[in-house]
Amino acid sequence: MTSPAYDFTSALPQSTKVLLIMDVVESVRLMEENADGFVGRWQHFVAHVEQQLLPLHGGRLVKSLGDGLMMEFATPQGCVKAALAAHQFADQANQGIAPAEQLHLRAGAHIASFVSDHNDIYGKDVNLAVRLTTLAGPGELVTSAELRDELTEGLDGDIEDLGDCHLKHVPEPVRAYRVGPAGAAPVVRSLSEVAVELRPTVAVIPFEARSNEPEHFAIGELIAEGIIAQLARTSDLRVISRLSTTAFRGRESAMTEIQDRLDASYVLCGSYVVSGSKILITAELADTRNNHIAWAERSMGDVGDLLQAQSELLNQIAGAAHRALLDTEVQQALIQPLPRLDSCALLLSGVSLMHRSTNEGFKRSREALEALVERHQRSAIPRAWLAKWHIMRVVRGMSDSPERDAKLAFEQTQRALDVKPLSPLALAIQGHALCQLSGDVDGAIRQIDESLRLNPNESLAWLYKSVWSTMWGSSGAAVLEAETAATLSPVDPMKYYYDLMLATALSVNREYEKSIEVGKRALKANKHHQPILRTLLLAQGESGRIEEARETLRLLLQESPGFTIARYQGIGGSTSAPRLRVVALLRQLGVPEN
Repeated sequence: MTSPAYDFTSALPQSTKVLLIMDVVESVRLMEENADGFVGRWQHFVAHVEQQLLPLHGGRLVKSLGDGLMMEFATPQGCVKAALAAHQFADQANQGIAPAEQLHLRAGAHIASFVSDHNDIYGKDVNLAVRLTTLAGPGELVTSAELRDELTEGLDGDIEDLGDCHLKHVPEPVRAYRVGPAGAAPVVRSLSEVAVELRPTVAVIPFEARSNEPEHFAIGELIAEGIIAQLARTSDLRVISRLSTTAFRGRESAMTEIQDRLDASYVLCGSYVVSGSKILITAELADTRNNHIAWAERSMGDVGDLLQAQSELLNQIAGAAHRALLDTEVQQALIQPLPRLDSCALLLSGVSLMHRSTNEGFKRSREALEALVERHQRSAIPRAWLAKWHIMRVVRGMSDSPERDAKLAFEQTQRALDVKPLSPLALAIQGHALCQLSGDVDGAIRQIDESLRLNPNESLAWLYKSVWSTMWGSSGAAVLEAETAATLSPVDPMKYYYDLMLATALSVNREYEKSIEVGKRALKANKHHQPILRTLLLAQGESGRIEEARETLRLLLQESPGFTIARYQGIGGSTSAPRLRVVALLRQLGVPEN
């Protein structure tokens, strides 16, 4: 009788870390041509990594090979910073060395679960991290989608979508991203340039927990969300979107960085301590222009109060901060928060995954939002975002029944408005649905304008107004409205989406060069998003770049096999002038009618 095989790994300790693999490009050749020189430069590099980079960025050396390193990090941000710093050090070390003898590195990174013993670490995720390294060129870092989802474009680095990549000994294609050094802080046009009056700008950063209890982490997001909801309803303040400010949670960012990245005059931040049913919140308002603390206060209350539609604790903090800025009273109503803390995290995941172009991520987004709708029947927010999901499914050309998805989108926005008739988010999304899916021109702009009347800081409403103006109004106004939307949320996880709408407005306004520039930036962030390709196609074709347009059409046909003019016209709003221009160009390029 054969004894069953013993699983030795089951007894080994398990961990989940961010793995970084770095190896030398053409190491065999370098060793053969000048072994002493190669070994010396490699040892110098390893010593710098061990002594400087790993301690600075929270990393640990797992093992060193003759031409490679395996490292683990506690955070994705630390891993990326270390990898980019290592590349920079290698570049500096190559100065004055003959090109044929220079040492160039490539890197791959992945959030990996593995088992370990005193010799090594083991697991399929380890192998995946190693394989990702093979996609990187000299001086490059390539990450998995799981790691990229933890990064913020423009803040953690310059991120390029490489699409689905085939890796040796990995059965399914892997979505991969190239991460390079972040460029200069994005320069957002001042509000005076985009026809919005200049107002004090407030960025509310998620509050920090003064304990390590995982269940307390989401409270910081809840505090920030409640305060933003209160402040954003005032007409005399400009409030940065929570999706943008979340990127700064846990970062030791200087006020100058926050001012540069968010164009914020003031930052409201703080910390909290939970003891039983009580919470102590410490809040402070800082002037980013001079690092002056304009106001600070401690407030004590019940944790359960944070889940109320009219939270006394958050109202107190928002009111005091507002009076410090403008010496007036804050409006007293709060948008009802979701009554479960884990629901807040679920909503953030659903919205974020919606704007990733992986089919699996898009599917998981719907599942998360439908779970929230089921859990919170009396909340408008999950229904509004679920409607947005159905709109995106049609516009991206992913729907097998655009009519059914359009019907579901309208059903969800109407139910959201039945629950909360004055929901700015639901009104904006319903207006977008009317614009994109039905061609109800008048109804669309009524809903969008009503959303902006209720909340002038609703960035999505400005974005959807830009879409309406692009299709039915003034293309010049569309450009200004898209820029206003970006100004209200400059470090948004959906930045590519804002770039897409701006590129579309620029193209329709016949600013082709700018449109192509912004469109390529959006495509770099989300390689498989079909509307970006259609926007680039129009700008390239109408500006006379026919060969570039043919290449973009080839990419579009890869994403949508069997693409026809009839299929394109089936995506709502087919009678608008810009869409008719696209149809004319498709015919010129030989796309079949049916």
